[in-house]
Amino acid sequence: MVDNNGVYLKQMGSKIKLARKTQKISLPKMSKLCATDMSNLWFIENGERNVHILTLKSIADVLKMDVKDFL
Repeated sequence: MVDNNGVYLKQMGSKIKLARKTQKISLPKMSKLCATDMSNLWFIENGERNVHILTLKSIADVLKMDVKDFL
């Protein structure tokens, strides 16, 4: 059985990063707006950390998007 979780996390993180950069929001500003540590956000965007659903909701809210846009 192939573990696709890493691929899935990288794809989701890439979507988050692209949306943030498209809206010209810096990583430090995004972390403040989401009330999450900047390193945590970096790991999420790079697909190296599983994201808590409430953190994902906070990210989506800041970017004026829906959680499903990242899935």
